[in-house]
Amino acid sequence: MKQKIRIIIEAILAIAIVAGLTAVYWTQLRGIWPAVLEPEQDIVRLIEESSPAPIEEQKESAEPERRVQQGPLRMPRGFSLSIFAKDLVDPRVLTFDPNGILLASIPAQGKVVALIDKNNDGKSDETKTVIGGLNSPHGIVTQCVQSNDCKLYVAENDLVGEFSYDPKTLTASDKRAIAPLPIGGGHSTRTLLSYGNNLLVSVGSSCNVCRETDQNRAKILEIAIDTGKMQTFATGLRNSVFMAFHPYTRDIWATEMGRDMLGDGTPPDELNIIKKGGNYGWPICYGKNIHDTEFDKNTYFRNPCMEPFETPSYIDIPAHSAPLGLAFIPDSWPTEYHNDLLVAYHGSWNRSTPTGYKIVRIKLTENGAYEGMDDFINGWLTDDYDALGRPVDILFAPNGTAYISDDKAGVIYRLVPPKNK
Repeated sequence: MKQKIRIIIEAILAIAIVAGLTAVYWTQLRGIWPAVLEPEQDIVRLIEESSPAPIEEQKESAEPERRVQQGPLRMPRGFSLSIFAKDLVDPRVLTFDPNGILLASIPAQGKVVALIDKNNDGKSDETKTVIGGLNSPHGIVTQCVQSNDCKLYVAENDLVGEFSYDPKTLTASDKRAIAPLPIGGGHSTRTLLSYGNNLLVSVGSSCNVCRETDQNRAKILEIAIDTGKMQTFATGLRNSVFMAFHPYTRDIWATEMGRDMLGDGTPPDELNIIKKGGNYGWPICYGKNIHDTEFDKNTYFRNPCMEPFETPSYIDIPAHSAPLGLAFIPDSWPTEYHNDLLVAYHGSWNRSTPTGYKIVRIKLTENGAYEGMDDFINGWLTDDYDALGRPVDILFAPNGTAYISDDKAGVIYRLVPPKNK
């Protein structure tokens, strides 16, 4: 009899566990497939076999949204998108060297590459390894005192390194480790931003939500290039992967990914204006100073997320969009785009209905006041939830051409704006 009861109890427990896992899958993880499966169509072929309608036809179109299609991707009329580089393995961060050669970090292969357009036809003719043998390199920055004295700074998973960079040979050498970084666990990418004579490096959390034991996780750190001295610049940032300076205010803007497993609509991802010494709330606060009582069960006399102790998000982004690269639109673009910001939504993996997989235009005043947002480029996610690509970084050339990395399709896109009249 006891044996039968034991078997029944074990069966009930097994059913409960399966039911629980099924519930988690259905509510949180059934939208994972676009992020992890190979796409059913090749976006490179789709784009290269198509061509945008001539601008004259675009202007005459009665399409209410005033958009044009380039392969599967849709964007405002007047813009032209093409494949600049292909057959790359998960390209991530982009930067230019002093001669305008596009560099890209390839964390999966431990290297930084140069993408060379030899005949200036808008397509890379050669991919050259600048430096290899690195530990998941992500953030990259170049600095030159003179044309013959250039440095390449690389944020690897475990350190920030300095290399002597030769723009003539497109090679980096003489590695100097500037400062160690926390290794492994959770969010492993490290991204750089030049900050005077120092570097800012974003270091994500080791977990979805937790109280960190490593004092250098979930922060933006400031590192002195000469000495390697490291100090906290801002805290409470779960995974602020990309940063950029506002062109007029010189404030630092950063994207931030909110925690998972609170449902489809909570918490929001964020755009933050990063101030030195600021605390942006994670792990107990998110969005506009909302207390995460699912994680933090402590009792307080006052809301622990209230200012001045915690800084609220500047702009809330739909949950699980996974915002990454951000770039302020240059004045060489048409006037209607001036002051605005482009943000790459990498796309969700744990939302029941996938979201993101697009580039969004954040409309701003000259001083950065928020005025709204709308889709700028979409179509990476098809109507049947096949993800053809996942945009990562956005970089503007001096002439206004934008370059966009895609770590799912393994390409760099080249976006040419209409002429500024």
